Amino acid sequence: MITIRRANERGVADFDWLNSKHSFSFGHYYDAAHMGFGPLRVINEDRVIPGEGFPTHGHRDMEIISYVLEGALEHRDSIGTGSVIRPGDVQRMSAGTGISHSEYNHSGSEPVHFLQIWIVPAARGLKPGYEQNHFPSEERDGRLRLIASPDGRDGSVTVHQDVRLYSALLDGGQSAEHGLAAGRIAWVQVARGEVTLNCQRLGTGDGAAVDGESAIVLGDAQAAEVLVFDMPAEEV
Repeated sequence: MITIRRANERGVADFDWLNSKHSFSFGHYYDAAHMGFGPLRVINEDRVIPGEGFPTHGHRDMEIISYVLEGALEHRDSIGTGSVIRPGDVQRMSAGTGISHSEYNHSGSEPVHFLQIWIVPAARGLKPGYEQNHFPSEERDGRLRLIASPDGRDGSVTVHQDVRLYSALLDGGQSAEHGLAAGRIAWVQVARGEVTLNCQRLGTGDGAAVDGESAIVLGDAQAAEVLVFDMPAEEV
């Protein structure tokens, strides 16, 4: 079964400095039918104007992934990490017992466009941590490239949950397939472009919950950037 969450159905937060689209309930946007999917709790598509951002704030017991589509995002946190995240970079921050951080548009002239993803960890009270890696476009061209996993294999960032996150860049006749083991579910998020998911058409900002399928088949793409989350059906 595939349940599509269209881009225009998402929650919206629109401020002078921020435009944010929420796939699941977040902040002032509450939707009892969309509280998350498996251990995936948040996918926010954020656009921040030059020189603005999120001032220092705290988190606990959450795996937070930042995935930049355009521009540059500056990160600073209470464990001494400072970095700038650009397209192709994946940042994982484990909030654990508690961490404070800020996120700002690094540029004074260009907007930053990124996805903020929250995953519920397998255990509470973990030690806070940070990890960042770069995944060149050629490694994701025409295929699903593992970018986050519980064991950090193949250079992926490590998440403290049984979630495997893949990224693909697909265009024209390119296609990609991913098998789902029994008891596994998936969420497919189209960051931009268009693609078919098991023959169903998805566009920019669309997401889809996949349950009871043996495989994910992506094809008939038009300048598509796609994220695939392979997850347990229940939080573990």
